[in-house]
Amino acid sequence: MQSVYVLHHVRPETEEMMEDVKLIGVYSSEALAWAAINRLRSQPGFRDYPDDFSIEPYKVDRDNWTEGFVLS
Repeated sequence: MQSVYVLHHVRPETEEMMEDVKLIGVYSSEALAWAAINRLRSQPGFRDYPDDFSIEPYKVDRDNWTEGFVLS
């Protein structure tokens, strides 16, 4: 089964600000996702939080959320 690699940047929550999640992109290989990180790390905003990128592999054509949810 084919996988894609989803790249997010997640700035942590502080007293002044809620968690800030940005979907950067979806890549066909982990290497391409890392290349995007290397391009973005020096950009405004990202350079202040250079270690807050995350790459998650996802299998395509498959449910990745298989349970319900509860509103709070």
